[in-house]
Parts: sequence; structure tokens; C-alpha cells
Amino acid sequence: MAKAKKENELRLVRVFDAPAKLIWEVWTDEKHVGHWWGPRGFSITTKSKDVRPGGKWIYTMHGPDGVDYPNITTYYEVEKYSKLVYDHGANENQEALFRVTVTFEEFKGKTVMDMTMALATPEAAKEIAKFIKAAGGNATWDRLGEYLEEQQKQKDVFIINRSFKTDQKTLFEMWTNPEHLSKWMGPAGATMDYINVAIKEGSSAHYKLTTPDGDFHFGKMDYKKIRPHEFIQYVQSFSDEKGNLVKPGFAPTWPDQMLTTVVFTDEGDGETRLALSWEVFGDATEIERKTFHDAKAGMTGGWSGSFDKLESLLKN
Repeated sequence: MAKAKKENELRLVRVFDAPAKLIWEVWTDEKHVGHWWGPRGFSITTKSKDVRPGGKWIYTMHGPDGVDYPNITTYYEVEKYSKLVYDHGANENQEALFRVTVTFEEFKGKTVMDMTMALATPEAAKEIAKFIKAAGGNATWDRLGEYLEEQQKQKDVFIINRSFKTDQKTLFEMWTNPEHLSKWMGPAGATMDYINVAIKEGSSAHYKLTTPDGDFHFGKMDYKKIRPHEFIQYVQSFSDEKGNLVKPGFAPTWPDQMLTTVVFTDEGDGETRLALSWEVFGDATEIERKTFHDAKAGMTGGWSGSFDKLESLLKN
């Protein structure tokens, strides 16, 4: 999340590899919005969606725990393909939580989504920010990115973004300095030890990851492209102790190789956003691709645990 314009505002900026017209359609057409709106694990049922000034979107969010969350969104400004202003969080029993202004600006086939959430007070903004993080609300925009990839390229990808209070160079070094990487990579409570490592294009890292309960597995990262402070791409796979490709015992239908792409963006004011995408690399069976697709909620938890560790490390 980028720095707020005012103390009572939260601001979020995302760049999507899609034209503004398509993004507008998947935002405003109920046949699309149900595929990506809400945190991972949530689904929605739309009763009606009238996208015009004064119109309302009446829908219910269904949580993975079976709890329903009724919502009534009221639109105030609608500028086709470029701007929406609406209230969020209202229902028949409560007023809206905040006012949203979101703009879409296209440049060379990509679109910048710039969203501001205005609350009554700075204190309310801080509380909502904590709530959004705890509820996984920002995964909504990761799901939007995934859905756009599916619509345009018929690609099944996993996307996760996170902003860190550090400069771009420092965050990049946390991914490319083995001493730093080993301290935070892996789910919460896991530890990483290198068998051998060389983080540069054409080289690889061979490691052992140990879980809190003492189980362990080996893996490899084969580095394909590295652009200092901006971009890292590598192929990740499970291996044996000698570095040979193997299937993990806990997931025998997991794809053999995953392509990981990490992009670092300076958001200003001492913050850097990390955008990570994960997709099946090379040949894979239908069941392997389904295993990947069905595991996205778990991936969110795993990567979030790693990013929490990274965030704590940056504070020290």
C-alpha cells in the first residue's frame, strides 16, 4: 500500500498488464466480478449491480468459514473506463465504512489503478488498515491480476503483492544476499540452510528447508534473469540431497518446476512494493496444474509468513 495522500486516507496503486477497457469490464460486469472480488477463499453472490451515479451494487460475500457478509455499495461518480467513486462496507444495518475513489490510466497497454480510501479520521484509517491486512483484503487485487492473466493469455498464475518500509536497493538485497535470504525465506517457523549457493544469472541455490516440527525437504532455485534492484526471475523445484529433481512426499502431484518472477517498485516516501508471480514452468499434467490452482490459498499463507519474517528482519 502506498503512502496515504492525507492522514485519514489509505492509498493503493497497482499496475496491471491489461488495457483500461478490460479492467473496467471486469470491475463493472457482474459476470466477471464474482471471479475475483474479495480475499482468497471468499465468493460473492450479486443480487443487483447498477453502475451509474446513484446506482447500487447489492451483494453478499461468503467467507470460507461459512459466514455471510451483506454489502450495499452506492456509486457517486462513474466515468467509463477511467473513474469510479463509491461507498464501501454499508449494509441495511450500518453506514458505509469509507469512500473509495479509484482511477484507471492506461499507458502503452498497461493500466495504473490508483485507489484512495477516505475515512472519517486518521485513527479510523489506521484501524481499517490493520483490519484489511488481517483479513487478507489486499489479495483482492492479486486475484484481479490473476483473472486478467486468465482472460487475456489463458494463463493460470498466482500473484501476491506486499509493500515494505524500506528502499528498493535494500529490499532487492534481501532477495540476493544468501545470508539475508536464508533468514526469512520459507513459511513461519521454517529455517533454510544452503548446500551450495550462487545468486546470479545462470547459477543456482541448493538448499534444505526444515519445518518447525522437524520435517525437511530439499529444493533448488535456478536463476534466469536478474536486473539489479528491479527484477529477479528463477525456476524453483524440489530436489534430493544431491540436487536431483524429485516429487515432494507431502505433495506428489505438485508440478516439477515453478517460474518465480519478482518485481521491485519504488513507491516513494521510503516504501518499496514487491510483486511476486508464480506459475507452472515447462510440461505438467492436468492434475499437476489443478494441484497448483487449488493450492493458491495455501500459497498466500506460505508467502505471507515469509514476508512477515522479512518485514521483521527489516525492522531490526
